[in-house]
Amino acid sequence: MTKRRRNQGFTLLEMLAVIVLLGVIATIVVRQVGGNVDKGKVGAGKAQLASLSMKIENYAMDVGAPPADLAYLLAKPANAPGWQGPYAKQSELRDPFGHAFAYLSPGEHGSFDLVFLGRDGKPGGKGNDADVGNWQ
Repeated sequence: MTKRRRNQGFTLLEMLAVIVLLGVIATIVVRQVGGNVDKGKVGAGKAQLASLSMKIENYAMDVGAPPADLAYLLAKPANAPGWQGPYAKQSELRDPFGHAFAYLSPGEHGSFDLVFLGRDGKPGGKGNDADVGNWQ
């Protein structure tokens, strides 16, 4: 008697189980990576806030007062004889999420207030949406 060997493949049920398992693992990985990307952008936004604050202070030392508008860091205003800019690039006036920094001159906490509005780009919020000011 000779035994025949049967080539067995995977059943449909086994294939579906593997696909579902891969989907669950992929979902977990995407959520973990997505959260870390936002965390990194928030850290970069805080660093960019500090850098832009220094550029505003450089402008203030040259001109005598902080700019009334952040656009004056890019192009010389009419009434700024000591202007030695440009002090910043256009891309530096937006945070890593693509939102404009909130700016007030004169500020409530000093000669100017510069605020990174977090991930949502709106005042207020918690976690990655929290605001960070140059006075903090």
